[in-house]
Amino acid sequence: MELVIGLLSGAVGGNVVGAALKNLNQGPLLNSLAGIVGGGLGGQILSMLGAGGMADAATGGGMDLTAILGQVASGGVGGGALLAIVGMLRNAMGK
Repeated sequence: MELVIGLLSGAVGGNVVGAALKNLNQGPLLNSLAGIVGGGLGGQILSMLGAGGMADAATGGGMDLTAILGQVASGGVGGGALLAIVGMLRNAMGK
């Protein structure tokens, strides 16, 4: 369930960054795809570092509000960051 939340919030994060930064906007499809990949990667990387919203299995934690919000935040940030990287690379290649 955590991965699904990260992927969905990554898609939203990619589209938000694309809407906010017009020079990095790649269109809804590429914004969503970059956001999904970035959201999945961002959520996984942050959880490995202990900063993600995934519940700690050792403490018996479940899907509480804090875990969900952490997953949404890490997925959204990861999706937005990857879209920014993709947008900058595509803009640089287009020059």
